[in-house]
Amino acid sequence: MSILIDPPRWPAHGTLFSHLISDTSVLELHQFASRLGIRQRAFDRDHYDVPQERYNEFVAAGAREVSGSDLVRVLVRSGLRIPARFRPERLNPALLKRWERTLPGQRALAEDLLLRWSQEHRHYHDRVHLLSVLESLDWLCGTQIEAQERQILELAAWFHDAVYEGTTEDERKSADLAAISLQGLISDKALTKVQQLILLTIEHRPAEGDLLGELLSDADLEVLARPAKAYQRYAKAVRDEYDHVPAADFARGRAGILQELLLKDRLYCTVPAQERWESQARANLEAELHQLLLQV
Repeated sequence: MSILIDPPRWPAHGTLFSHLISDTSVLELHQFASRLGIRQRAFDRDHYDVPQERYNEFVAAGAREVSGSDLVRVLVRSGLRIPARFRPERLNPALLKRWERTLPGQRALAEDLLLRWSQEHRHYHDRVHLLSVLESLDWLCGTQIEAQERQILELAAWFHDAVYEGTTEDERKSADLAAISLQGLISDKALTKVQQLILLTIEHRPAEGDLLGELLSDADLEVLARPAKAYQRYAKAVRDEYDHVPAADFARGRAGILQELLLKDRLYCTVPAQERWESQARANLEAELHQLLLQV
């Protein structure tokens, strides 16, 4: 593992700051920063901001000096970089712009949903997940579905984790919320389909021939196929949502979910998703399962 730091060139709060990263593990980055007394509030999703007066101290402690451009290249290559569009300050504008295309003139409803997706107890089921699902639908849908079907899919995505309390009733409560919120805004038939799609995300087993169900299921499971380091970040975020559960109990429960997924003939329903995501997703699930079984 290497901890890297770039020169203090980034102005804020009357001083200059360096960026501190790891090329291997966010956990080890946290540990390094903690040893030097940097609070986690200085962590900005994939790096720490270090004030210039402490630069030499961090170098003496083992941080390797690199240029700003080299630091970015290493971070991208490591798979730990958070894309700019997923930064907190950019999420709401991007999501509101998408919502206006999906259901014009209903900004108040979108803002209510974004408040739900921004709740502090969410570590994975948050606005980044919502945007990721919507972007995955962009790729999966292409031009193969009609505009009304696309609206149904996107509304289902917006509502599918709108209620997230970490219980088995979350999807049902989310479907109920959609029924209340969308009543009169779309047809009864479309609303029924939105609810069905939300409930489908409980098990991700769409009926044969249910194209919309297949598309939403695949988009929701895109995260399983991310590069190994990004997948590890996802797994850590899921664990953080259940930090009230003892480690061994969580490991048993999570292992059971992964084993059930791996027993499926196919994780993904659509051919493009199978070709692009299936192999990497299985490798990620197997690697996480191996680590979990060591904890049981």
